[in-house]
Amino acid sequence: MTTTALRPASNTTSATADVAVSTRGLRKKFGSFEAVAGIDLTVYRGEIFGVLGPNGAGKTTMLNMLATLLPITEGSGEIFGYDVAKQSHQVRQLLGLTGQYASVDESLTATENLRMFARLLGFSRSEARTRTDELLTEFSLQDAARKPISQFSGGMRRRLDLAVSLITRPPLIFLDEPTTGLDPRTRGQMWDTIRNLVKDGATVLLTTQYLEEADYLADRIAVIDHGKVVAEGTPDDLKTSVGESSLALSLESSADAERAAAALQKAADREPVFSDDLKHITLALSNANQSADVLIALREAGISIASVAVQKPTLDEAFLTLTGEKAEDSK
Repeated sequence: MTTTALRPASNTTSATADVAVSTRGLRKKFGSFEAVAGIDLTVYRGEIFGVLGPNGAGKTTMLNMLATLLPITEGSGEIFGYDVAKQSHQVRQLLGLTGQYASVDESLTATENLRMFARLLGFSRSEARTRTDELLTEFSLQDAARKPISQFSGGMRRRLDLAVSLITRPPLIFLDEPTTGLDPRTRGQMWDTIRNLVKDGATVLLTTQYLEEADYLADRIAVIDHGKVVAEGTPDDLKTSVGESSLALSLESSADAERAAAALQKAADREPVFSDDLKHITLALSNANQSADVLIALREAGISIASVAVQKPTLDEAFLTLTGEKAEDSK
């Protein structure tokens, strides 16, 4: 798949002071399978950079290479100018990683986990106690500080896991799908926490399958599919890359879905996105005036419409266009 160039390539190198992460031709092979197929990325200090893609796109593999957890097959990666492959010790001191699964010990309490990790990271006993108290307060875990982790909710576990990765206050934080499985309220709390990290001076590289999460949090987004970057830009860049406008339709009957899809494809030369019940449709348009042609095509096909509205394209539509998958399939 050809990469969609939404912004001009930067001439900035990793030696420049405002670059946090830089990769060039990054590849990872497992036998004959190429999980990451030549990724070029530049992440700047103080931004939230989102990496969006379907399952198996190579997002986690890329993070694990940059975090020195997997060897790089080909290409290079740099963290604040340090070579990931050759200067792994320096790289590890500069980043915190929160993976998809909690790294804490369930038999210990939140306080015991935080103190244990702090001691392993070289803190004295008094420093470990002080930093633990700070993190418990920062992540609203004081009331559960002495409970075993086995009694924690999913949201509490994720907050604790993030707290562990921030013990040393790293300038760069890798978050690998940090809100997967959380309820909407807890997810919103995590979003606020992530934004506060950046306000305090951190840089965040975030992988996610939730389009609304990438849209809300990320300053810039790279869409990865089959191990390659297929598009990069701001959320608005990605949305407008599929069209200037979007048509939202509701059909009177889901039985007309197949005929509606054919009519829309012919009129707009774009693939419509259907809801699960096959009654609600969104269609990216090159301009708002094209909506008249689409409505005429539906009327000529004898398809009844319950409602219609013209709006800006969504990130869901951009994702479908760029990866060939609906947003629902990626969750």
